[in-house]
Amino acid sequence: MNIDFTGKKAIVCGGSRGIGRAIALGFAAVGGDVSICARDAATLEETRAEIAKHGRKAHARSADLAKGESVRAYVRDAVAALGGCDLLINNASAFGASDDDKGWTSSLAVDMLAIVHATQEAYPALKQSQGSVVNISSISAHHPAARQPPYGAIKAAVIHYTVTQAAMYAKDRVRVNCIAPGSIEFPGGVWDRRKTADPKLYNGTLASIPFGRMGHPEEVANVALFLASPLASWVTGQTIAVAGGQGL
Repeated sequence: MNIDFTGKKAIVCGGSRGIGRAIALGFAAVGGDVSICARDAATLEETRAEIAKHGRKAHARSADLAKGESVRAYVRDAVAALGGCDLLINNASAFGASDDDKGWTSSLAVDMLAIVHATQEAYPALKQSQGSVVNISSISAHHPAARQPPYGAIKAAVIHYTVTQAAMYAKDRVRVNCIAPGSIEFPGGVWDRRKTADPKLYNGTLASIPFGRMGHPEEVANVALFLASPLASWVTGQTIAVAGGQGL
């Protein structure tokens, strides 16, 4: 069975690069209209143009996902621009590493509260479409690392909140699921930078992955599209690891 999102509308929070970009482009490739947000206007416009090449409606707006009203304003604008919402992807991360107020505050704001704000704002449209939410967590939620205490803890909270959302929204036939990616590498991304800046960490992490390589953003996007599709119509409140066996 093919996945076809013709006429469907997706909002991707944190959609200009990496996993978010791959999801946005993947959704457009199978017929969907897409809105994306991020802070960097130049990268945002590049991705919007790539979405438009698929002949679909492509909307983009700069937003600071650390600020609740900025998140809500973006989602309102996206729903209006697309004419609704069938899929909400909550992908942004602050990658909080420092065990101090800044690390915890940024992780809580971007990785957790942005999901709360975006979903609450999109919910009337999701209820109308009986749509789907996909939250992006991390395998760090299950395998915390001492080098980034806030990141793993907040990503674990994302998984817990996903289950809570699924229970709350099931009555309206809105499904909520989560993806926990492993180490994903792409140009300019965290692992691409660490390959040069911290080769010991990079190579040690690579050695821990049974598949023997880092993952690709498109491999996460494929699972997101499955979860949003009718193929997953009886799937809600679940977290799927996309990690090549990392952490086993």
